[in-house]
Amino acid sequence: MARPNKHESAVLTHRLSVRFSDTQYAVIKRYADQLGMPMAEYIRHQAVHGKVTISYPIVASISDIQKLTAEFGKIGSNLNQIAKYFNTGGMQSRSIREDINECIAELMNMSNQVSEMAGTFNGNTQTSDE
Repeated sequence: MARPNKHESAVLTHRLSVRFSDTQYAVIKRYADQLGMPMAEYIRHQAVHGKVTISYPIVASISDIQKLTAEFGKIGSNLNQIAKYFNTGGMQSRSIREDINECIAELMNMSNQVSEMAGTFNGNTQTSDE
């Protein structure tokens, strides 16, 4: 059985020859590889649309995300209590300052955990279940 013909609009009938320097070629190849596209398709898309958007999916454990969400809620509650205390005329004390510093330290720690779960900026989208 013969392969069915492509629709007229899908047939590529015009050829264009373009030369690139080694650096330009490497950059185009890297972007096409990141998108999982053949170089010719990537170049066509760039020429017609002007920009190809690269997205990096983040893979993380649902239980880890639920734990972090619960911790964010507890910290938010603590910060609301501190804000209410100050808004009702409460005086700043050493213990209040320590509570605020503790909340900030917890937020920084959680921020680091989220960064580890998301992987590095270089595109590592896998997480570990440690």
